[in-house]
Order: sequence, then C-alpha cells, then structure tokens
Amino acid sequence: MRSGVFGGGGCHVPGRHRDCGGLRSRPFTGLRVGMATAAAFGDALGVPVHGVCSLDAIAARIDAPTVLVTTDARRREVYWAWYQDGRRVEGPSVQSPAESFPQAHMVNVPEHLADKLSIEGAQRVDLDPSPASLVSVADLDSSPQPLVPLYLRRPDVKEPKPKPRNSAVPDVEWQ
Repeated sequence: MRSGVFGGGGCHVPGRHRDCGGLRSRPFTGLRVGMATAAAFGDALGVPVHGVCSLDAIAARIDAPTVLVTTDARRREVYWAWYQDGRRVEGPSVQSPAESFPQAHMVNVPEHLADKLSIEGAQRVDLDPSPASLVSVADLDSSPQPLVPLYLRRPDVKEPKPKPRNSAVPDVEWQ
C-alpha cells in the first residue's frame, strides 16, 4: 500500500506534504509495526503523520446508507464499526461474529468469516483500506495528534500473582 502512495519503489515524492497511518485494531504487533512504519516515513520525509481509524477508511470505500465494517480480530472475534450516511455511529468495538450486529445495507466482512457473521439480507463485500480512503478520512486541516493505537481489548499478558512467602526462607535485612 505504501508503494502506491509513494509512487513506486523509487520513493521520490515531490510535493508530498502529509502521511496517513491506520490506527485500526489489528493484532498488537501488527498495529505497532504499522504505526512505527508510518511514523518513520513521516520522519524521513519531514511530513506530519495523521492517524486514522482503518475501519473508517474501509467504510469510506462503500456507498450505502448504512454500513457495517468488520475485520478479523483473531481469537474467533471481529473488530467492527457501524456507519450511517458516511459517519461512524457505533464502534469501533470487538466481539464474536455470532453475536448480533446493527443491521446495514452493506457489510464489509472478510471472506473466511462471511458464514460466521450473523447478518441477514445485507450485500457483502471484502475490502481493505486503500491509500485514497485513508487520506479521505484524515483531518488534514488539523495539526496531527500523537499516534495512539485503538486497542479494543485487553492484552493476553497478565501481571504475575504474588508468590506466597515460604516459611523455610528467613527474613533477611540487607544493609
């Protein structure tokens, strides 16, 4: 995607003034790598970087009165947001594809999850954000804010529980 924005492998970008990076929910490592890449490009080119919700960028590619955008969240879950007349009304959030979602005229759903999503009667598409849609949802008139990821669920890592004191080990004061 970046090569399309930068005009090919040569990376000569005359007149380039801004960069956009997706903040959408992705597995933690992928999200951090994508944001670091966007920040590095901005730094290297001396241009500000605007973070955008990638679900918003997908919704911008779909022309329908109501849109439900879902993406694979792994762990048998989907990230989702619901849009009416081009504006996000609910989400972003994460849940099981078997749970109920707001009804929409058009649903973006990854092909491998289409049969698991509980949506009836909506037209389905499977789109990713495009460079043009990322730029279209960025507020390029404002000063860019620090890139902050949209973490929608807690990480798997948990703080270790305190270990019980062993009575066989005496208390020792160190001096």
